[in-house]
Order: sequence, then structure tokens, then C-alpha cells
Amino acid sequence: MAADIFITAEAGAISEDALLGGRLILRQPVRGHRFGHDAVLLAAATPARAGQHAIELGAGVGAAGLALAWRVDGLTVTLVELDASLAALARENAARNVLGKRVRAVWLDVAAPPAQFVSAGLTPGVADHVFMNPPFNAPHNPSPDPGRRLARAASPGTLAQWIDTAERLLHPQGVLTLIWRADGLAELLAALGAAFGAIAIMPVYSKPEVVAIRLLARAIKGSRAPLSVLPGLILAESDNRPRAQAEAILRDGAALAWT
Repeated sequence: MAADIFITAEAGAISEDALLGGRLILRQPVRGHRFGHDAVLLAAATPARAGQHAIELGAGVGAAGLALAWRVDGLTVTLVELDASLAALARENAARNVLGKRVRAVWLDVAAPPAQFVSAGLTPGVADHVFMNPPFNAPHNPSPDPGRRLARAASPGTLAQWIDTAERLLHPQGVLTLIWRADGLAELLAALGAAFGAIAIMPVYSKPEVVAIRLLARAIKGSRAPLSVLPGLILAESDNRPRAQAEAILRDGAALAWT
């Protein structure tokens, strides 16, 4: 999906890559975890509106948050990222794409104590939306690249920790949106626990005849509405031709309809 514009082979090299069909150009490390479809799907699934405040946890170089800010004019976005170099790139990417007035990046661990969030201006209940793509790979077979390992490897309890942080940041009736691995549905529902309701699950399929590869989930803080499992999003036909809905999301930045 991302078209490389500039790449070098040097250690620590940075590439400039197109997102949303070139509507955004983002700088990111050549080596390590790089943005892809998951970031765009997450942005599309976040039902934010103008005048609201959305916080992305584990933002990396800001792909999902900037895609969301590009789509929703008037939305304020805060990007939270543990890696200082990625947070700096996220800040730079916001400025380069003329979104710096509405998007800021904060160097902060999702698992940091609440006082550190308060020091960064992220007080309890400050957000209308929290959205995230938490690490989901088991740590028994970690990537040798430290950046990819940090972004993708999760210890037991990581998901629950991220959801606890999201709950604290959201105001009552605030919305949590996340993307997760498809075989982790039971873990996801357990982590959402009693704090969230109106949980909606949308499977994501690469093709019609295969099992789901991801789950998109939306939940409302404090709601007691029941769980719903929605029709899935299929990215491509069996012959690899992209489906119109997926093309509109991945290339044009369209929102994902939850109903």
C-alpha cells in the first residue's frame, strides 16, 4: 500500500512513503515496524467528528492519527508514542502535512502512571475517542529488530493495560476503537470487561474464501448495550482485485460504516 519515494540502505535511514493514495506523505524508518493497512483501517473505523479530541495510543510515526485528522477537519488528535525517535517523526509528519495545528505527538509509555499523562496534558476523561493498534505477537518468537519487536511483541496483560489506559482517558460514553488479531477475540472481550459496552466486532478478510485476519472493534465506556458482530470487511476478490469499499478506505481515506 505504501509507495516508497526515497530509501537508503544506511542504518537509521528514513524513507518518505505515500499514504491514502499520496494524500499524506510520511517519514518513517527504513528498518523496523512500518505502517500499512492496519493503520488506515483503524483511522477509518474511528467515528470521530469535528470539535472532538481523539487520542491514539502507540502511534508510531502517526499514520493512523494523521489519516484520521486528514479525514475529519476540525478534529484535535494527540499521538502517544513510547519511542522518542518515532514520536519526533510523528511530530514532523504532522507539520509536513499541514496538520500540526490540530495534531500533537507526546513521548509517553501507554503503561506510564496517570501522573505522567496529566503532566502531558492528558487528564482523566479528556478524550472523546481513544484508538489503538496494540502489540499482539507472543514474545516467544520476537523480531530481531528492536523497533519491530517493541511495536509488535506483547507480554501477557499488555492488551488489558492499554484498555485500562484508554478507559481512564475517555469521558463517560467515550468511544474506544482498536484493531486486533482475529484469533484473539476471547482475550479482547475479557479485557474490555465491565468497563465497556455496546461492543461491535467487524472481522476483516483479505479475500472472501479465507478466515479473518484482523478484527476491528468499537466499544463505548460505561454502556450496557449488548455485543454485536457485524458483517465483515473484505479487502479483495479471489483474483486479488481490490473491493470498492476497501479501495475507498485504503486509497481515498473514506470512513468505515459501522451500521
